[in-house]
Amino acid sequence: MTTHPVYPYTEASLHTLRNAGDELADATVAALIEGGDVGTFNTLMRYVSTAGSPLPEGLPDAARAYLEATAAPPAWVDWERMERARLFFVDNNVHINTALSFASMPACYVVPRVARLLSATHSLAYPSKRMAETGQFVLYLMRPDAFEAGSKFVPAAQKVRLLHASIRHHLLRDGHWDRAAEGTPISQEDMIGGQMIFSMLVLDSLHRLGIHLSNEGADAYFYAWRVVGAMLGIDQVSVPKTIEEGRQYFDLYMTLNMGPSEQGVHLTRQLIDLYEEVVPGTFFDPLVGALVRHLVGDTCADWLRVPRTAWDTAVGAVPRLLGALETIEDRSPYGAWALDRLGDLVSGLELSALTRGRVMHYAIPETLRKEYGVPDTVLPKNRWSPPPATVG
Repeated sequence: MTTHPVYPYTEASLHTLRNAGDELADATVAALIEGGDVGTFNTLMRYVSTAGSPLPEGLPDAARAYLEATAAPPAWVDWERMERARLFFVDNNVHINTALSFASMPACYVVPRVARLLSATHSLAYPSKRMAETGQFVLYLMRPDAFEAGSKFVPAAQKVRLLHASIRHHLLRDGHWDRAAEGTPISQEDMIGGQMIFSMLVLDSLHRLGIHLSNEGADAYFYAWRVVGAMLGIDQVSVPKTIEEGRQYFDLYMTLNMGPSEQGVHLTRQLIDLYEEVVPGTFFDPLVGALVRHLVGDTCADWLRVPRTAWDTAVGAVPRLLGALETIEDRSPYGAWALDRLGDLVSGLELSALTRGRVMHYAIPETLRKEYGVPDTVLPKNRWSPPPATVG
């Protein structure tokens, strides 16, 4: 782990982060695999899905120690900011899910190292799996009881952290990864990059869609993902603490790492095909690619071979449509309630389509294979503006 602050970030500091993993999770997975305990662990952990539940008998010692050590969020969490983040999500859930689907996922694919890793570690026959896992994870995070006894978020975070460690272990052990050239798989650099893709890029995408964000809401959403990052094993000495630091890291990370790859093209094609399948009929199919192109820009979209269509121009009207809906929401409490309910319904139907009604269990692979409440308070409507780009 890094032992000194790295902001402002440099190419050298990101290179250092590229060679660091997650000591606690890595040691736990190594002990489970070396002891032949992965199958037992996965079987027992299917019964551990809510926070505060007693750990089952028969858990390997390494797993029990890890689960006990990671059973609570960091002591430094500001719960008022976390509640603001939840209200921000309730108010913008459809827009956030749009940004996650059509900006964040393609942004992962435009980093060749990450695209190769995803291609090596996810069954390509089931492209909905990663989207379903991401959607379910965010759903758990933004529930009012996310960190309370009986919630599903903390166990999900514990399992995802071990999943990442198991991928690191298998790729390095089985010779599927060039560590000298690529660093550590799912390194601190890429985990922080992922955190920025799911926070900074989402905020940028909402701004690009014409959604009016408050400073408080944007700050809270960014902060919530910092809490998530800590629970997933991200080094808090190195992680951006503010939106301005996040902008500097994200711009440098993408400038140093993004580019075309065949794996990125393949993953993007699967993403587009998946959402064209989810959306009824075929008339709106070109809108999926158009939204990706609108949110990630032409250069990245061309690298990912997102097809150009007549909808590329039409999608520019989306901010005006969303602005009209926001006007209805701002002027009528009943309109706000109805739009929030509609957002819940759309998000729920989308997640149901992706999961096929199944619960995602985030099991550790033994081998590698080719309801929201209506808020009682409203966040202020002062406009958030993204920090300027820091890399030319």
